[in-house]
Amino acid sequence: MKAASKTIAKAKGKVDPMPSFTNDAEAARFVDTADLSTYDLTGFKPMRFEFEAKAAVLNMRLPQNLLDALKRKAKGSALREVRPPVARERRRRLN
Repeated sequence: MKAASKTIAKAKGKVDPMPSFTNDAEAARFVDTADLSTYDLTGFKPMRFEFEAKAAVLNMRLPQNLLDALKRKAKGSALREVRPPVARERRRRLN
């Protein structure tokens, strides 16, 4: 019956506002203990996170026009060109 009353309260617009947190530990504690069905989550947006360390490297040769097109596409997005440390060091020594 408790779950049904929450659904009814939510349908009537009686939802709790999301609290603010000052650090990750507070947010984690809240998520572990709170009943999120009593909060208005409609303003939330899906997010993607990458937690794995980036250890692999990919080197490939491309036609110059394709590389230029990729750089133009990446420039207007969150993507960026990253040169491996070895290449940076090699360029530094050549200059």
